[in-house]
Amino acid sequence: MTTACSQGPLQFSIVVPIYNEEENIPELYRRLTLVLEKLCADSRFPKESYEIILVDDGSKDRSWELIRGLHEKDSRVQGLSFSRNFGHHIAITAGMDYAEGEAVVLMDGDLQDPPEEIPKLYQKLKEGFDLVCGIREQRSDNFFRRLASRLFWIIFKGLMRLDIQENQSMLRIMSKRYLSNFKKINEKNRFLAGLFAWAGFNQATIQIKHSPRFAGTSKYNLWKMMKLTFNAVASFSYFPLQLAGILGLVISTVSFVYGVTLIVRRIFLDIDVAGWASTMVAILFMGGVQLAFLGLIGEYIGRIFSEVQRRPLYMIKERVGIKRIDGSFLL
Repeated sequence: MTTACSQGPLQFSIVVPIYNEEENIPELYRRLTLVLEKLCADSRFPKESYEIILVDDGSKDRSWELIRGLHEKDSRVQGLSFSRNFGHHIAITAGMDYAEGEAVVLMDGDLQDPPEEIPKLYQKLKEGFDLVCGIREQRSDNFFRRLASRLFWIIFKGLMRLDIQENQSMLRIMSKRYLSNFKKINEKNRFLAGLFAWAGFNQATIQIKHSPRFAGTSKYNLWKMMKLTFNAVASFSYFPLQLAGILGLVISTVSFVYGVTLIVRRIFLDIDVAGWASTMVAILFMGGVQLAFLGLIGEYIGRIFSEVQRRPLYMIKERVGIKRIDGSFLL
């Protein structure tokens, strides 16, 4: 059994969210271990100077069983198990809460962002940056996912006022200073790429490879992609609400002009105004628009309601290896 170093600070924390990834976990551990032990050796750190934090986001398969097994074999592997599925970005947030390394790496568990790219990110971080984000050189996804990603970035960048580069991966590395400040953000509806850009500090990007998924299938279906897109926009922009006002003004103006036209035709030109069908179409159209924008307003109000409830971001059912958070020992 490999034990963690008891002397000196941890140099690296690797945070990986896990959701039904039993097929990927053994290969993920193998490749991460090879990369991190070599990185520690090259940087003249003890080979125990890192931790791998695997956050099980309510998996239904054997993921948590595998995480516990890895911890029993190697105490550098630590794990958190949520009481249910709280979501990808919340799982990453939990890992960040528990990370203690001088440099913290975030990555997904499907191995599409190769662990072998971590040393490249670390070298860039040492140049004085607080956050280094991996940008995919070329996506290895199918046509549908590439199209969905492209549409997402078009919508997001078109509505946001954030300096954020397209095709970002979750693979990134941050300094301890950056992480300690980022932890001050406590909002519940999270789009991490936007929050990372909003936080500021010295940031850089670097091109990385993007590989096909090692095993299994993606957990982001069409509904989750649409939900992520709306969450990203609503978290950083009031434009949808402004659009509702603009569209309402346009419809009102057009309706007023059309109404005046009908009055003129009837009074001055003696032209009958027909129109049961047109009246019903107008009523149904306006009713649909009003319901749509009421739903939009309801989404924003719902976010306010969620924030004022002040519920915790996540609930931990079980943990292995982790004994403290923010310097406080857990019972």
